[in-house]
Amino acid sequence: MSERRASSHFYWSQRLRLHYLDWGVPEAPPMLLVHGVQDHAHTWDFLAPHFYENLHLVAPDLRGHGDSDWNRGSAYRHLDYVYDLVRLIEQRSLQGCVVVAHSMGATVAALLAGGWPHLVSKLVLLEGVGRWPGWFADMGVAQKLQAWEKQVHALADRIPRRYPTLEAAWQRMQQVNPQLDAAIARHLTIHGSHQNEDGSWSWKFDNNTHSPSLYSIPESDTVALWKNITCPVLILNAKQGYPHRIGQDGTFEHFQTASLHDIDSAGHWLHHDQPDAVIAHIRSFLTMNTGSHV
Repeated sequence: MSERRASSHFYWSQRLRLHYLDWGVPEAPPMLLVHGVQDHAHTWDFLAPHFYENLHLVAPDLRGHGDSDWNRGSAYRHLDYVYDLVRLIEQRSLQGCVVVAHSMGATVAALLAGGWPHLVSKLVLLEGVGRWPGWFADMGVAQKLQAWEKQVHALADRIPRRYPTLEAAWQRMQQVNPQLDAAIARHLTIHGSHQNEDGSWSWKFDNNTHSPSLYSIPESDTVALWKNITCPVLILNAKQGYPHRIGQDGTFEHFQTASLHDIDSAGHWLHHDQPDAVIAHIRSFLTMNTGSHV
């Protein structure tokens, strides 16, 4: 593999200036890489070298993440992320792209592929959030409103955590993700944090990405979109990952043409914990003419 660094670019969506990485080769078939919540585009730096020789790789920082603008006065909803991805695909002529997405990004990518099937040629979902019970399950309407208001209001007093040194932030990332390789943790910390005026360090993501959505997309609508995905789908979950992933809880049956694999000795960030296995599955998937249920 030749070594190639991604270049940084920006595009506009709903008056937000959003950032993305581009590994070049614009004449090659496009691959869109979508990170999860409170992550950033550089999470793909270790996977990209295995694909950028033959594909045009583009990895956005979702709104409120990385080097993209933050929302002002509104929550971060899945459909807003979907809208931003549609704008990126159309503005940068990435129609018919392969989409590889992780965690919340995989949830969003599945909605994209179901709502705009012509934009996605193949879909890879890494530990996507599936039939999750939600923030305010089993509450009455008034209780939901009050619980939601209290949680959103509490975020107004939430001050971004400050670390005295970059090394302290790096140690915090390793503490939260104990399976993460130390070199990868440092790389993600460098690109996922910024230095404050007083010399301390904070994470780049907006604290309001913690804001819960009072009314999410109805489960019936989500299932309908999954069923509307026409492209082949590869679902990769970690055996030691999180519950309620896409492919679990009876969700696999809603995909027309899909394969499902559980990767051992991997946590939620399986593309960091077991990169060789993830890359091998994706390569095999990309060479297949069609997918099949297994």
